[in-house]
Amino acid sequence: MIAEAGHFALVLALALALIQSVVPLWGARRNDNVLMSTADGTAIGQLAFVSLAFGALTAAYVSSDFSVVNVVDNSHSAKPLIYKISGVWGNHEGSMLLWVLILVLVGAAVSLFGGNLPRTLKANVLAVQAWIATAFLLFLLIASNPFARVDPAPFEGKDLNPLLQDPGLAIHPPLLYVGYVGFSVAFSFAVAALIEGRIDAAWARWVRPWTLTAWLFLTLGIAMGSYWAYYELGWGGFWFWDPVENASLMPWLAGTALLHSALVMEKREALKVWTVLLAILTFSLSLLGTFLVRSGVLTSVHAFAVDPMRGLFILIILAVFVGGSLALFALRARDLKQGGLFAPVSREGALVLNNLLLTAATATVLVGTLYPLALEALNGNKISVGAPYFNATFGPLAVALLCAVPFGPLLAWKRGDLVWAVQRLWIAAGLAALAAAAAAFMAGQGSVLAAPVAGLAIFVIVGSFAELVERTALFRVPLGNSLRRASGLPRSAWGGALAHAGLGVALLGIVAATAWSEEHIDMVGKGKPIEIAGRSLTLDDIFLREAPNHQDVVARFAVRKDGLVQTMMEPAKRTFRTRQMTTTEAALATFGFSQLYVSLGEVAPDGSAVAVRAQWKPLVLLIWLGPVLMAFGGMLSLTDRRYRVGAPRPARRAAVAVPAE
Repeated sequence: MIAEAGHFALVLALALALIQSVVPLWGARRNDNVLMSTADGTAIGQLAFVSLAFGALTAAYVSSDFSVVNVVDNSHSAKPLIYKISGVWGNHEGSMLLWVLILVLVGAAVSLFGGNLPRTLKANVLAVQAWIATAFLLFLLIASNPFARVDPAPFEGKDLNPLLQDPGLAIHPPLLYVGYVGFSVAFSFAVAALIEGRIDAAWARWVRPWTLTAWLFLTLGIAMGSYWAYYELGWGGFWFWDPVENASLMPWLAGTALLHSALVMEKREALKVWTVLLAILTFSLSLLGTFLVRSGVLTSVHAFAVDPMRGLFILIILAVFVGGSLALFALRARDLKQGGLFAPVSREGALVLNNLLLTAATATVLVGTLYPLALEALNGNKISVGAPYFNATFGPLAVALLCAVPFGPLLAWKRGDLVWAVQRLWIAAGLAALAAAAAAFMAGQGSVLAAPVAGLAIFVIVGSFAELVERTALFRVPLGNSLRRASGLPRSAWGGALAHAGLGVALLGIVAATAWSEEHIDMVGKGKPIEIAGRSLTLDDIFLREAPNHQDVVARFAVRKDGLVQTMMEPAKRTFRTRQMTTTEAALATFGFSQLYVSLGEVAPDGSAVAVRAQWKPLVLLIWLGPVLMAFGGMLSLTDRRYRVGAPRPARRAAVAVPAE
C-alpha cells in the first residue's frame, strides 16, 4: 500500500498545482486578496504531498520491496543502506521525483519567505512555479511513474549500476538539481514581471538571492561531479567535455551572467531587457539539460537510457515554456526602458563585458553540444566534438574573462578611471609575472602556454582582493584602522572577492595538473618499483577482498620517499556479482594539494603481476578547492542583510509601468 499511497500523493499534488496555476493568477488580475492568498496554501500542500511520495519510494527501496518495478530495476537486497537510499534518485523515475520535490520545495520557500514581495507579483510568481510543477507532475504520472507494480514480484532485484554505487551519488545529484531547479524561481520572477508589467530595481533585488542560491548549489554540484568522475572512472581526468557535463555548464555560465546583470539593474536600473532575457534563458538551459539527459538522443556515461516517448514529452515541455516565455518577452520588451546611462569605462561597462564573454562562452558550448545531434538528424552522419574544439573556442573567451575579472570591482559606477584601476593592480601583475617566470623555470616542460596561464591565475587570485585592500587602506594607515574598516565592509564585498579568487585557484589547479603531471604505465610484479615524482611505488601484495555484493582484486602498494614509507595505497578491480560488471577503484594519496593517483588494469593469470597506471597530479585539489571558495563566497554574500531573502523592502523608486496588453 505504500507505493499506492505515494502514487495517490502525486495525484493530489497535481490537483493542487492546477489550482495554484490558475486561481492566484486570476486573483492578481482582479486584485482579489482572497484568490491570491490561495497560492500560499497550495504551495505548502504540494510540498507535503510530493514529500510523502518521495518518502514512499525511499521506504520501498530501504525495505527492498521488489513488487515495485523501479526497485527491481535499480536495487538489490545485499546493497549497503547508503546506496539503497541514494539509489532512489540513481535512475530516471526516482531522479525526476527528486527534481519535482526540489521544485515544489523552492516554490514553498517563495511562499514562506516572500512576505516582502508585492501581493500581485508573489501571486504571479507562484502561479508560474505551479505551471512548471504541473508539467513535471504530469510527466511523472503519465510517462515516468516511479510506483509501477510488477506481478509476480521477483525474489531479487537487478542491482544499481555499479558506477553509481559510490558516496558521490548521495551528494552530486541533489546539489545539481537544487541548482537546476533553483533557477526556475528567477524564470518565474521574469515571467511574472512581464505579465504584471512592472520591472525595476526592486525586482532585481528580489531575484538576486534566489539566483545566487541556485548558482552556488550548481557550482558545488558541478565540482562534486567532476571529482566523482576523477576518482571513479579510473582515467584521472577531471573534465571530459561530455555532452551531459556541458548540459550543467551552460546554465552555470548563463546564471553567472544573470547574477552580474541583476547587480547592474539593481544599482543603476540599467540592462532591464537583458536581465529578464537572461533569467528566461538560464532556466531554459536547465530544461535543455534535462531533455538531453533523458531523451535518449545522447550516448553518455551520465545519460539515462529512456524510451523516445519520455524525450518527446520533455521536448514538448521545453517548447512550451521556452517558446511561451520568449513570445511574452518579445511582446513586452519594446515597452521596457533601459534606465540609467553609463560610460563604457565604468563598473557597469565591466559587467556588460563580463556578460558578453559569458554568453559567448555559453554559445560555443551550446553549438559544440548540439551540432553533432543536428547533423545526425539532417543526414545521418555521426561526428564527435571533443576537447580540441572546446579548447580552441571556449579557452580564449575564458582567458579574456579572467583577465577582466580584477578590474570590474575597482571601477566606479557610471564613469570609472581605467588608469587608476591599473595602478591598483600593479602588485597583482608583478606577482603574476614572477609566478609565470618561476613556473617556466621550475617545471622545465609542458605546454608553452602553461606558465603564462599560471601567472594569469595568480593575477586573478591577488587582484580579486585589490578592492578590499583599497577600501581598507591597507599599508596606508595603521593596521588597527585597516582591520576596523575591514570589519565594517559588507559581507557581499568579501563574498565577491572570494568567488573571484576561486576562479583563479581552480585555474591554477587545472594548468598544473594538466601541464606538469607525470604518468607511468607498466606491468608490475611484486617488489618491482615505479619511480614517479621523486617517489618509489612498490607492489607488496595482490589479494581478494569480499563484500556483500561485490568482490575486489586488490593490489597493495607502498609509497616511499628517501627510503621511508610515506603511505600505503590499495587500488582495486571490483566485480559486482549481480550484474557481473567490473569497475576500476583508483587509490589516491594526497600530499598537500597534489595527489598520487594509481589505478589497475588486467591482472596476470597467475596473479604475480598487474598492469598499473600511476599518475602524479600536482596541485590537482585546487581544481575543486576553487569552486568551494566560490560557493563559500556566495554563501557569505547571502548572509549580507541587503541581499538576504526577507530583507526589508527597499525604498520606493519610480517603477517602469508597462501597459497591460
